[in-house]
Amino acid sequence: MDSDPGDKHRMDELIRDENRRMRRLRVVVDLAQAVLMQSDLSLAEAYSLVENTKRAAMTLFPGKEDVFDLIYAPRFRRIINERFRIAGTGSGMN
Repeated sequence: MDSDPGDKHRMDELIRDENRRMRRLRVVVDLAQAVLMQSDLSLAEAYSLVENTKRAAMTLFPGKEDVFDLIYAPRFRRIINERFRIAGTGSGMN
């Protein structure tokens, strides 16, 4: 039995949309990392930037907060710990 060409078209559209959102997320995360590393932010501003980045990620990928926390939060935590010389691994950032 042949599959409906409309199904393939819809699947292709979904894949293109996901790829577009992934590219946008990469740009947002890369920019946030660059700002954290290169700008003269206060600790509060750094945390605010991370929270805003997470909000943007959740807009692009609703319901994937656990994925953000698993993949991106440790990177941001490491940058903040190094930048602000926070002792230990618990910076208070979730």
